[in-house]
Amino acid sequence: MTVFDARWVSRRWFKAAAAAVMVVVTVSVGHVAWGGDAPHGYGQAQLQRDLDAIRDTGVSGVFAEVRSGQRRLSGTSGVADFDAGGAVDPDGYFRMGSNTKTFVAVVVLQLVRERRMSLDDPVERWLPGVVTGNGNDGQAITVRQLLQHTSGLHNYAEDLSQRITSVAEYQKLRFESFAPDQLVGIAMAHAPKFAPGQGFSYSNTNYVLLGMIIERVSGRPWNVEVHNRIVRPLGLRHTIAPGDSADLPDPHASAYLFLDAQTRVETADAAVNWSDAAGALVTNADDLSRFWSAIGRGTLLRRAEQDEMRRTVPATTFEEDQPGTRYGLGIQWTPLSCGGGYWFHDGDVPGFSTKNGVSADGRTTVVISISTSADTPTHDAAWKLIDNVMCRRL
Repeated sequence: MTVFDARWVSRRWFKAAAAAVMVVVTVSVGHVAWGGDAPHGYGQAQLQRDLDAIRDTGVSGVFAEVRSGQRRLSGTSGVADFDAGGAVDPDGYFRMGSNTKTFVAVVVLQLVRERRMSLDDPVERWLPGVVTGNGNDGQAITVRQLLQHTSGLHNYAEDLSQRITSVAEYQKLRFESFAPDQLVGIAMAHAPKFAPGQGFSYSNTNYVLLGMIIERVSGRPWNVEVHNRIVRPLGLRHTIAPGDSADLPDPHASAYLFLDAQTRVETADAAVNWSDAAGALVTNADDLSRFWSAIGRGTLLRRAEQDEMRRTVPATTFEEDQPGTRYGLGIQWTPLSCGGGYWFHDGDVPGFSTKNGVSADGRTTVVISISTSADTPTHDAAWKLIDNVMCRRL
């Protein structure tokens, strides 16, 4: 979750941290059985119904891909452009937002496996003098706390969101370029929300710092490590880090940020290096489905590192929208209405909202891309689609 849509920011992501003491557990998720001819199975008609429900919340367009074993469903609803209309392309590119964090977490855990760094390393070891001032202390914050959003560091994206008060202000920010140290500097102007390890508060600052640490440890930028360690081995031909480019590859839907009920701005082409290692990657549904299947199957990490990734704490600031959600190392877990739960990491940048889910064994995946910045009804409808898939059978 990376967006600086002011409505979504103010409601969910930047509430004051709760939980003074974090309880860490490893969540085990039972896999829902799939296959056979079930009278109440999830099929193309159910997918279309659920996609139409998302469209009916007021977004321009949405598409989804569902996979279970060898079976695959895909569908779309709405239009590619509010004004020009046109069909939504289910193979189109979109900005994945904070799904990027899971890619970054995998790279960090691979470096830990290689004994090139430790989850218990203080930030100061790798980035001396970067996390300092106003009560911030890089010596007291560990790599694990960055990965799990228990560092207490202020989220710089909150400051960026406050700049968007009109279309003109958004257009000023749309093509503005930021270096990682500038983004961290925005956060360092604020006191931490709590002492390291004494709460949960989702902060993009954590992952910008992790990107800087990856470069310090490996000698290569975080996006190069993501390409070499994940994108190329998995054959993700449509997953790219755009860098300073504002162009979203074709084909893609138009994307919309609503500043209020009457005012919208098209956002598909925009520089998003403000999100850096916290949310800059671009992809399509096929690539992201394969990535999440690999996360579920454990093909990118060995068992010890996968177990670390799945050690969770209560995601207290998400409780209003997704009760029971927990956060691991770059990954989230949420309960199902039918029992058990699934793993995911959603992502939002202005104009795009991405939802996904994967069963514990990676056999079942859902990827949803919505080409309008989403509010509560849209999010709820998307989560309902995933719950329906996971609780039923193709």
